[in-house]
Amino acid sequence: MKAVVVEQYASIDQIELKDVPSPRIEAGQLRVRVEAAGIGFVDGLKIEGRYQTKDPLPFIPGTEFAGVVIEGMAGGFEPGMRVMGMTRSGALAEEIVVGPAALHPLPDGVAAEVAASFRANYLTALYALSGRASLCEGEQLLVLGAAGGTGIAAVQIGKLLGARVIAAASTPDKRDFARAHGADADIDYTQTGWRDTLKELTNGHGADVIFDPVGGEISVQAFRLIAWRGRHLVVGFAAGAIPALPFNLPLLKGGALLGVDLAQLPTREPELQKRLMSELMNWLANGELKPVVGRVFALEEFREAFRTMQTRGALGKMVVRIAK
Repeated sequence: MKAVVVEQYASIDQIELKDVPSPRIEAGQLRVRVEAAGIGFVDGLKIEGRYQTKDPLPFIPGTEFAGVVIEGMAGGFEPGMRVMGMTRSGALAEEIVVGPAALHPLPDGVAAEVAASFRANYLTALYALSGRASLCEGEQLLVLGAAGGTGIAAVQIGKLLGARVIAAASTPDKRDFARAHGADADIDYTQTGWRDTLKELTNGHGADVIFDPVGGEISVQAFRLIAWRGRHLVVGFAAGAIPALPFNLPLLKGGALLGVDLAQLPTREPELQKRLMSELMNWLANGELKPVVGRVFALEEFREAFRTMQTRGALGKMVVRIAK
C-alpha cells in the first residue's frame, strides 16, 4: 500500500510517499480502507519531532481519517461499514488497522472529506467550550485564530451553545470566512487598537470565554480584556510562542486559565468524551452542524497540504483524499 512514511524527524519537504506492506491485523481489530485523512497542526509537529511526545521511528503520520471497514468484526463494526476514526498515527495511508474504540459509524450522507476534518477539531471545541468553560447562552465568546481548523469549529459550536461569537483573525478573507460560518462580529487582532474594538463590541463587558489556539503575546493581550469570572481556554500555540501570563491578571479579573488537552480525555474522562461525541454525532446527523472542510489534496500532494496548514494560510482544516 502507499503511505506517507517518517523515517527521520524532519521538515515536510524531506518526507516521502512510499510503498509499504499493509499493517498486520490481530484479533479484536479492524482494517479500514482510508478514503480521506485530516491534517492538523499536531501532525506537523510530530513529523518534525517537536511535539511533546514523539512517535517511534519509522511511523506513518495522520491521526484523523474516514473510510470503509474491509476486514474484521469487533465492537459492532463489520466489513462494508463506513466509519470515521481517530488514532495516535497511521492515517496517511491507504489502509489502517485500529481497535473499535477508535471508530464511530459515519451517518448517511456525510462525505469522507467532511468526516476526516470533523472529530479532532469539533470534539476539541465542544470539550473546551462545554466541558471546561461551561459556556452559557448569551455569553460573549472571543475566538482567536477563528479561521483555522479548531477556530472555525469553536465559532460554530459557540453559536450552537447560544453564545455571541466574536471572531478574531488576521486577514479580511479569514474574518469573512468566520462571519460566513456564524460569527456575530469580527476583529483584526493585528491592529494596535483591537482591544478597544473588543471593548466596544461587548459594551465594556469583555469576553466571558476566550478560545485560544494561538498563543504568543496575543494571548496575554486578550486575557487583559477578559470579563469578571471569565475563562481563558488554552488550546494550542499556533503562533509558536508559549505566553507568560502575569499572575496578577487572573487575581484582578477573577479569571480562570483552563487547559484543553484532547489527548488525555479518553483516559481521564471517558464518560465525558462519550457524552460529547454523542452530542456532536446528533448535531451532525440531523444537519444542525455542518463541518467546514478546507482545501482537499490528493495523496501525492500531501506536502502542499502540510505547507498550507503550517503557513497559517489555511481556511478550515486541510484534508488529503486517499481513495474513492
